[in-house]
Amino acid sequence: MTSPNTTPLPPPPTISTHTIQMAGLLVDVHGLSDLPPTTTHVSCLWLHHQRTRRREDLAGIAARCVGGWNAQVATDLNGKGEGKGKGKGTRGLVALAYDQRNHGSRIVDEKANGSWRDGNGRHAVDMLGLVAGMVVDQGVLIDLVQGYLFPGGEKQIDQHIALGVSLGGHSVWQLLLAEPRVTAGVVVIGCPDYMNLMADRARLSKLPTYSAQDAGASFLGSRDFPPSLIQASQKYDPKAIFFGTDPIPDFSSASNPKSNDDETSRQRQILHTRLANKKILLCSGAIDKLVPYRCSEPFVRWLKQAAGVWWTEEGVEVEDRVYEGVGHAFSAEMVRDAVQFVVGVVAGADGEQKGEERGGSKI
Repeated sequence: MTSPNTTPLPPPPTISTHTIQMAGLLVDVHGLSDLPPTTTHVSCLWLHHQRTRRREDLAGIAARCVGGWNAQVATDLNGKGEGKGKGKGTRGLVALAYDQRNHGSRIVDEKANGSWRDGNGRHAVDMLGLVAGMVVDQGVLIDLVQGYLFPGGEKQIDQHIALGVSLGGHSVWQLLLAEPRVTAGVVVIGCPDYMNLMADRARLSKLPTYSAQDAGASFLGSRDFPPSLIQASQKYDPKAIFFGTDPIPDFSSASNPKSNDDETSRQRQILHTRLANKKILLCSGAIDKLVPYRCSEPFVRWLKQAAGVWWTEEGVEVEDRVYEGVGHAFSAEMVRDAVQFVVGVVAGADGEQKGEERGGSKI
């Protein structure tokens, strides 16, 4: 559990922003004009915004991450980094934000972005469509971004990171399992277990399809969470990819799963093919009522055990931070941790020691 830091954040640095049409989408590219002149290789930080928000709302975290990296590069190039900056003069970072489906410049029906309490009876179907659709859009943009930013090959894009908040956190979770080119992700107040999250939200919304007698089991497959949505969750959502509709086993961290168990072998293979060598930072609010940590905790606990105890050779790194006194918000301390994580991951693209870099990042 992480205690909140009451020190206010300084204003984000001023960096360039170019809005570029990519694959029919308006993409804000932050930091393109600020790339160091020695840059030969570029890391892309893809930003996924919250429900009912827009790409412009992520300009602040974009500036902090890009500014933090550029400040670190400048420090080392000026000879003040005590040898920690080897290779960083050729590495640049840009942050890219675009509107989620049915948001901002892509709005079709504002009501479809609402919850059950807002009067949207198709909330569960609509929201999974947004989340999974963002993952599809992200893959296409990764395919094409080199041609939009550096068509002559003057710089090479060779690293992709994602950061998402709330709805964007859900999509970053799914993106990490779906897209091998995304090697690290920051999930802020997002959830890896869509069925559990929606069942909990149905309970709080007092939907007639949720029954306390069966702890919400009959909700799955009801009109509010139809069978087709269960199938889609099993295709896209992390917990359902690993476990389907089954409960998550609660192994102690001191025990190992049976090596000859077919289901465990399948789960390990999923970990290997979808998450191997990826780095994940999870930032959750301890008093978040909209995306409660309790909905994420069973899967996150299992993943931390799988990655950190049973199958460490897969190279999956999971940092799970829960912030006391923080609700459904991207708090100042979360911002600090996210920037440090991103700067460390970018440094790692050139073989840097991640731990060293986190200590020197600037917000």
